[in-house]
Amino acid sequence: MPELRRLSVDSRRAGCVDPDAAAIGRLAIRSLYREVALPIKPGLVGPQGSGSHEDMDYRTFVRSLQSLRGYFPAIAAAGAGRPGFAPLKTLGIVAENAMLAATGGINTHRGAIFNLGLLCAAAGWLLSAGEKPLPDTVCALVGRAWGPAILAGDAPAAPVSHGQWVARRHGAGGARHEAARGFPAATGVGLPAYRHALELTGDGEAAATQALFALMAELEDTNLLWRGGREGLDWARQAAAGFLAAGGVGAADWRARAADIDRQFTARRLSPGGSADLLGVTLFLADLGRAG
Repeated sequence: MPELRRLSVDSRRAGCVDPDAAAIGRLAIRSLYREVALPIKPGLVGPQGSGSHEDMDYRTFVRSLQSLRGYFPAIAAAGAGRPGFAPLKTLGIVAENAMLAATGGINTHRGAIFNLGLLCAAAGWLLSAGEKPLPDTVCALVGRAWGPAILAGDAPAAPVSHGQWVARRHGAGGARHEAARGFPAATGVGLPAYRHALELTGDGEAAATQALFALMAELEDTNLLWRGGREGLDWARQAAAGFLAAGGVGAADWRARAADIDRQFTARRLSPGGSADLLGVTLFLADLGRAG
């Protein structure tokens, strides 16, 4: 569609013949850059520090993103063929291997390869059918087309991730359940929080921060369960809810309060990685809604 074509990069440079697929891939990469570049994120890696992570920093994430530039256009183009889940899984495995090679074996974007890969494929599918890839439509298609295969145990990553292990132990849904259900936390929590804060402040950074805290307050984040158990998850959700109850990014001192929560997360070695993954999804959907 014309709006997406205006956003596309040179399709040959992107390694993809279809300019719509190149444009979708560009939106995915941009959302991930915005997520990692967000300055105040409790316990997470950003330009100002590594949060609760000792094995990675901002440069690790940038290297990882560079390795994924061809993946998102490729999986969007694959989606245009209306595939089953198996070909998408294969593309995800190749992308994960490229990520691990770029980061020296560090998992920086496994969740994004899974979540945004599926959403890019769904957007490519809809565009090939002459439909607008709007946020709700794209998310619903992921659940409808590939949800059963996702829940049957197929996932892009060959080894069991920390999130999958914790989901099994604690009965939390995890990333696969979120995707199979059409990303309800992103569409029902992250995206409304982002849009409201953007309307209130006119500041994309503030809006992204509000969406992150909203997701943290609601999500059963398996990364938090892995690092802090049920007690750590409950504390983190209460801290995020307290930030929102005090006005969130609408409060004059929101940056100072968010930075204080960041320090507390880091001191407790907590990292809401699942919420960060869904922030990337939220930012992608917001951009996709504007482009479509």
